[in-house]
Formats: sequence, structure tokens, C-alpha cells
Amino acid sequence: MMDEQTPQGRDPRLWDIAKKRAAFKTHLTTYLVINAFFWALWYFTGGKTYGSDGVPWPVWPALGWGIGLAFHYFGAYVNNEHDAIEKEYNKLQNKNKQS
Repeated sequence: MMDEQTPQGRDPRLWDIAKKRAAFKTHLTTYLVINAFFWALWYFTGGKTYGSDGVPWPVWPALGWGIGLAFHYFGAYVNNEHDAIEKEYNKLQNKNKQS
């Protein structure tokens, strides 16, 4: 993502993080709208469960998509690769100074 043009006067690192977080928020909104539609569709078509497990069908797309959404959240808010690189560099630098 860093290879895309960063607007002039913006910190490229912060711009990259902001783009990841904005993309996650769009993904979350889409997830909520589509899954609300699935649940409404299920409800207005009789709200029946199928199979021996008795689980409504909208659970499955919500669960599968939710796993992907969780990974997207992790990438946007938790796992900041720039911080990880910085920590690793500092660790190596400190180890080199001790030797």
C-alpha cells in the first residue's frame, strides 16, 4: 500500500494506516448491511431452520465472513507492520551493541 501516491504534506506511514482503517470501516458497514438483509430475508420467509442442527442459515455466511472481517480488523488496528519492523530493528540494534 505504501507504493501508492501519498498526498503532499502527509506522513506516508500514517497515511497508510489511515487507508487501512478506512477500508476496514467500509468492510464492516458492508458486512452489517448485507447480514441484516440475510436475517430479514430469513425472518420474512418463515424463519425456519433446516437440517438436524436447527441453526438458521444466515449464521453460516455471518460466521464465515466474520472470520475474514476479524482478520481485516487485526490488520488495520492491531498488527501494524511498521511498528513490528521498528521493534525488530531496535531489538537487533540492542543485541549488536551488547556484543
